[in-house]
Amino acid sequence: MGTKTTMTLADAMAALQAAGSEQTRKTYLRHGAKEPMFGVSFATLKALHKSIKVDHALAIALWDSGNLDARNLAVKIVDPLAMTEPLLDAWAQWDVPRACGAYVAEVASEGPHARSRVTAWLASQDIAQRATGWALVSVLAMRDEGLPDSWFLARLAEIEQAIHHAPNALRGPQNMAVIMIGCRNAALRQAASAAAKRIGKVNIDHGDTACKTADAAADIDKTWAHSTAKGFESPATHERSRKSARLRC
Repeated sequence: MGTKTTMTLADAMAALQAAGSEQTRKTYLRHGAKEPMFGVSFATLKALHKSIKVDHALAIALWDSGNLDARNLAVKIVDPLAMTEPLLDAWAQWDVPRACGAYVAEVASEGPHARSRVTAWLASQDIAQRATGWALVSVLAMRDEGLPDSWFLARLAEIEQAIHHAPNALRGPQNMAVIMIGCRNAALRQAASAAAKRIGKVNIDHGDTACKTADAAADIDKTWAHSTAKGFESPATHERSRKSARLRC
């Protein structure tokens, strides 16, 4: 189940509150975060995770607090193997800030319910769940070696048909899914690059931030160049050699 710690929910919340800053809080608000939050940096969250390691019960309690920083810590210390489908469904309904959109997807990808959840979430009427579903497509493209190329080709076709009239909250994760599918293997690189060129420019409202929409075709090429320069067969092979993003970021 995971390593027990002596840190209580009260201890964890106090540590988060002490580490918060108004500047970070304002940055998170600009990126779509909602109160309550303290404004805790990801460097501090990594340090807390290093101290706590895995504590599933504490993760659930932190999540249930509804606090942004507590939830960002929860996805780091949770035990993905202990997550149930209903619990994952509830977490996937969180209207997360754009910077944290893939964390619940990462948790799902590391447990036994990834494939059932991606199917359910992509078909959901809940926008947040659908966004998490597309984030999970990206994670599976890079980490699930068992899914056939045909499954990802079908997702590319869905994105190509829908992205320009999709809700703003879905366009970012759909665009990223094109990139990550293109980073899976050489055949899908070709398919995703062609789809990206047919899709063209994707208009996404990033709010009051300096964020820019990724150019999918260009990012596919850059990511391949980076990974192959390091000796990896593909960006997906490179990604599988590393810890999951929820733990390293």
